[in-house]
Amino acid sequence: MSGLYLETSAVLAWLLGEETGEAVRAALGGATHVISSDLALVECERVLLRAVARGEMTEGEASDRRAHLAAASARWHLLRLAGDVIDRARQRFPGESVRALDALHLSAALTARSALAGLHFLSLDDRIRTAARQLGFRVQPD
Repeated sequence: MSGLYLETSAVLAWLLGEETGEAVRAALGGATHVISSDLALVECERVLLRAVARGEMTEGEASDRRAHLAAASARWHLLRLAGDVIDRARQRFPGESVRALDALHLSAALTARSALAGLHFLSLDDRIRTAARQLGFRVQPD
């Protein structure tokens, strides 16, 4: 596979060391181009902040995960949430069960696909996986 759009649910599974993170790691290892949006980084940071506030992890653990994410995302192509991404997110999607943040991820992936043919979509969220398939993406993990 040459290109992979990385949605937040997949990033978090990998970042938090969840069991499904192994499938994410394998998919990332097979991609020559990894694309995501700055939305994924915002969502990950919010999860870490909430985990510390709830006592689910220490600030030190959150800092370690931030550093890990920063190192990995430095190798990704990050799309800004602006212009055509925002405009597309405001339009209809197949099935129309798409939530606002999902629409932003799907729009970013569509923008990326216009520049990189054959882009796959990596997500662990069933709702966004369905929408991505309806938009013609091959969804990972299989």
